[in-house]
Order: sequence, then C-alpha cells, then structure tokens
Amino acid sequence: MELNPAAFYKLNARCCVVVSTASPRGISNAAPFSFNMPVSFSPPIFAIASNPGHDTWRNIRETREFVVNFVGEELGEKMHILERDYPYEVSEIKEAGLTEVPSKKVKAPRIGEAYAWLECSLYDAKELGDHVLIAGEVLLAEVRDECYDRVVDVARAKPLLHISGEYFGVPLARKFRRA
Repeated sequence: MELNPAAFYKLNARCCVVVSTASPRGISNAAPFSFNMPVSFSPPIFAIASNPGHDTWRNIRETREFVVNFVGEELGEKMHILERDYPYEVSEIKEAGLTEVPSKKVKAPRIGEAYAWLECSLYDAKELGDHVLIAGEVLLAEVRDECYDRVVDVARAKPLLHISGEYFGVPLARKFRRA
C-alpha cells in the first residue's frame, strides 16, 4: 500500500516522552512528544521536535531548561489530557492528576509517575519544516532502580509507544542474542 508521504510517521512506533517545563514565573507545563531522539554521546544531547506555537517551546526559549520524562503504559490514558491546548500557565501536570517532583539540576519539575528522567538545558534549536528541533544537553539522567538492568528493563518499565493520534502500543520484552 502506498501512503501519502506526509503520513510517514504512522509507520514508526516511537517512544513517547512527556516534556515538562516551567514558565519564568515557575508554573509547570507538560506535553507528550513522540518526535524525540538521542543525538550525541559527547556532549550528551537529546532532542525533541515541537510545534513552534506550543507552550513547551515558549518556556524552553525563556528558561532554557526542560525535563524529558520517560513514561510507561500506565500513563497512556493521561496523554490525551496532557496534549490538550490549555491556556498558558495552566499546569497540565495538575490537570492530569500527576505528581510534580523537584528536579535536581533544573527548575522544571519531573513527573513522579515516570520511570526515567533527563534533566536538560537548551543546547540549540532549529526550525525544520513545520516544527522546531530542540536539542538539550543532558545534565542529569536518572532511572528507577527496578526499571534498569544495564539498559532499560522493558518488561518492568513498559515504555509507551506512540503510533498516531489515539494509537499507542507497548513493546514486548525480548532479548536477541548476538551470533
């Protein structure tokens, strides 16, 4: 089946993260992102792609900080709350009934229900197509002990994958050994 090239992203089940920020006045914000990826080991850089009109991008531009919260399937139903277009400085974290936890290196809060966190400072940003690619230098990476065994333990973390719109999935926990 041939697809419209603009629908390419529907072929890629992507790890869903929730990016939390704070306004300059300290009001929390959070939004789900599935256009995200590691970019560099040295320095450690992680990137997200955001609609230029999102409050997330506004807060990052103004504060130069954000947290990437890795979320599992138990937060799947919350993604629809977090993606709503609330007025600026209405906390999506509070609207979704999630827990704000102080970060260790940045002012933006962590989401307590996540299984891992990257605390980042803005490294660079570039408009690409209809999005802004936001690259953050990872200042601190942390994961729940029970969700890590040399790599993320997929069976325990149950990372949430986003396909398109309301379509999500979770990966199966399998190891493939080298020959």
